[in-house]
Amino acid sequence: MENIVPLIINGEETYPTARFQVISPHTSTGIWESSSALQEDAIAAVETAAHAFSSWSKSRVEDRRQIILKAADILEARSDECRGYMEKETGAQERFSKFNIKVSADLLREIGGGIGAALAGTIPICQEEGTQALVMKEPYGVCLGIAPWNAPYILGFRSVAYALAAGNTCILKGSETSPRCHWAIGSIFKEAGLPDGVLNVIFHRPQDAAEITNTLIEHPAVRKINFTGSTAVGSIIASSAGKNLKPVLMELGGKSSAIVCEDANIQKAAVHCALGAFLHSGQICMSTERILVHNSILESFSQELTKAVSNIFEPDPSAQAPVIAQAIGVERNKKLISDAVSKGAKLVYGHLDTTETSKYRMRPTIVGGVTKAMNLYSTESFGPSVSLIAVENDEQAIEIANDTDYGLSGAVFTENLGRGLYIAGRIESGAIHINSMSVHDEARLPHGGTKKSGWGRFNGQWGLDEFLKTKTITFQGYNP
Repeated sequence: MENIVPLIINGEETYPTARFQVISPHTSTGIWESSSALQEDAIAAVETAAHAFSSWSKSRVEDRRQIILKAADILEARSDECRGYMEKETGAQERFSKFNIKVSADLLREIGGGIGAALAGTIPICQEEGTQALVMKEPYGVCLGIAPWNAPYILGFRSVAYALAAGNTCILKGSETSPRCHWAIGSIFKEAGLPDGVLNVIFHRPQDAAEITNTLIEHPAVRKINFTGSTAVGSIIASSAGKNLKPVLMELGGKSSAIVCEDANIQKAAVHCALGAFLHSGQICMSTERILVHNSILESFSQELTKAVSNIFEPDPSAQAPVIAQAIGVERNKKLISDAVSKGAKLVYGHLDTTETSKYRMRPTIVGGVTKAMNLYSTESFGPSVSLIAVENDEQAIEIANDTDYGLSGAVFTENLGRGLYIAGRIESGAIHINSMSVHDEARLPHGGTKKSGWGRFNGQWGLDEFLKTKTITFQGYNP
């Protein structure tokens, strides 16, 4: 069983008869098999979590904190192992896998330190003399966390750690692209002392997605769902949750713009736009998809941008192209670029007809002259392509930045802070970063989107509050 990824149900590693092969995008070959949950496994995971809730919800804050902090230490101790899983399963480069471990450990420690304050209630003043009230915070019960593959540790840990800290029990439904990474999360929590049944980890074959997901959402014991992934799948999950009247926290797709004003530090803006667009080959929900540049600096900025992309992502042009986790991502990006070029766009960096060593590889591509008539203008590429668009003024830049169904992140580059704050305030987005790249996520800051990028917030006090409900208790006091 060493080369088969197990499920984790009630603290035990289980191996159902159904399995699927996990393909490494590095080699285009199988690296291991993964267990695939059947409907009875999904039900068992929920029932186990429901049984564990009665004791875990009453556990001491100090005990929860100790387990979560210990999990952070174990993650760091098992860093090489966990990074290896991520690099093999998702094709991540070393710098991004290291980033995942660091951010995940920081997130766990931030959660551990914030539990006590998050659970504190209030004592409001009541209108009737002699009546007093307590407003308490309580966990929901069983929470379902559905995590994606692209940042498997950051997004996997956050899908369950806030809920666990708040006293809920959890099911982590991991991605079929990165099951070993998501198994490791359950393994780390078990090693940290999390009681059996409090966290259960399952995966399934792609063809079983609807059956298993609906089984989990519809189960009466599941009280809240959180999902990180595409807007298309998020819409399906939100619909199912809505039919069952269950709250959901959604962090979905994005079409982030970086606005480069004429007074920006061009070199710095170019480096941050390159990083924002091509870090992890653009497979990040916050990735920069459009760069909106004042036309007076378009030429000089374009030169700096191509130089930055070359220096950071292709220092050796003869080396193999970066890896994309799924071949469909390469196909999608090439199709979007071809459509744009056929309608008049020009390639500022990269080549459309380059033949790579495998269907999982693609080089960074900058497309200039993108217009609304092109699919690349509005479609999330989620890959190594970015649009470069000239603008006349701030108002036009703001209009284009808001001309999208999404609203997750964005960036503004200017040496005038007041100007930057004004533009940031006008953009419909969950976050805007002035003079830094659009990819920005840290444990103390709320993270989430607007419009079709989702609703609700992960991280910090906001993330803990998402997994707590309020209860009001009134009482008549002693009145001699």
